[in-house]
Amino acid sequence: MGLAFSGLVLLGGSFSRSAQPRANAILWVALALRLLVLPLPPSLSNDALRYLWDGKVLLAGQNPYTLAPESEELAAWRDVDWEILPHKEVPTVYPPAAMAVFGIAAALPGSFYVLKALLVLFEMVGCLLLIALARRRGLPRHRIVWYAWNPLVIVEVAGMGHVDALGVAAMIAAVFWLDHGARRVSRSAVAAAIGGLAKLVPLVALPMWARQSGRPWRMVWVAALVAGVGFVPVLWITGAVPPGLLEYAVSWEFNGPLFEPLWRSLAWLDAPTGVAVMLDRAKEITGWHDFWNPLYHYRYPQFLAKLILWALLGAVIWRSLWRREVIASTGWLLGWVLLCSATVYPWYLLWVLPWAALCRQRAWLTLSVSIQLSYLPQLLDVPLWPWYYLAVWAPMTLVLSRSFRWSTD
Repeated sequence: MGLAFSGLVLLGGSFSRSAQPRANAILWVALALRLLVLPLPPSLSNDALRYLWDGKVLLAGQNPYTLAPESEELAAWRDVDWEILPHKEVPTVYPPAAMAVFGIAAALPGSFYVLKALLVLFEMVGCLLLIALARRRGLPRHRIVWYAWNPLVIVEVAGMGHVDALGVAAMIAAVFWLDHGARRVSRSAVAAAIGGLAKLVPLVALPMWARQSGRPWRMVWVAALVAGVGFVPVLWITGAVPPGLLEYAVSWEFNGPLFEPLWRSLAWLDAPTGVAVMLDRAKEITGWHDFWNPLYHYRYPQFLAKLILWALLGAVIWRSLWRREVIASTGWLLGWVLLCSATVYPWYLLWVLPWAALCRQRAWLTLSVSIQLSYLPQLLDVPLWPWYYLAVWAPMTLVLSRSFRWSTD
């Protein structure tokens, strides 16, 4: 049913070219659709239960950045939901603004539904700003429907309660103020920093946005000041990069569009053996055995694939500094972030969809339909690779091969 409704929205979005829907109608229908799924339990993802656990730990005066849910220090707070928490062995990976929302929801009765209601509120603000941005640019309002009424967006936020809604709303606000030119750079910087404090994704776009702002140093310093208020205490407490975030970067792997075929190709080519030979040679030349020996542990295909994709993403970020049109460039950059990621859950697409809607980027809108198939392996207890992986990514690839271009035209 969800897939059929997705296809109806995406294919039927063109109906409004001759009869533009009113902004109020777009928002009211978007809100009604979210209220319909608000009662859903965490059936597709139990991330929201982990959010509330982290919030409860925070309220108890404990440190979720250093204590994993399975830590004995937190045994007194375990409840029935603790049994099904994801990744109980890993401390939280969520930044401070997200943790603040978790704490607010955890402090109130009906925490799960309070959390989802808060996220829907943030998302509706994002939709309102997206409409205002489209109006400012003279873009057709019907394009907003492809985001505001998109079933993937509705289910992942109002249904499953993913905190990405907070970061996405802040990201839209950052682009909205950036589109006003140098006069609103500080507001854009604050919004970008808040987005980064919800999830780290907007920080990838900050260098590009700073160049586009016309006042790059002001934007960087304001964003750094606001972000520092949240991040510095976390870094001080953990003494370094939070261990949960490091675990995510090194070990998390699911449905990466480039990652999956790349690491399998490296394994087939026996790349780890080649890397070992290179390390042996480096030790012979330098004599630094203690320096090179630890690197042998990281020569497995998955990590090598991540190094390659991190390098590719670095090149993409560098290339983004010369892109000027903020809406299209934001979609282009965040699309590449997703393509280079080793982990792509369906709700990660929320970061790209607002810009795909405004730019009519059909490949990414198509992905919002097919990516829902990535839930089937966990529901049917079957492997993702290769058939479900192909079912998710092949439709988008076929459309993308016809048009890779991002533009609001």
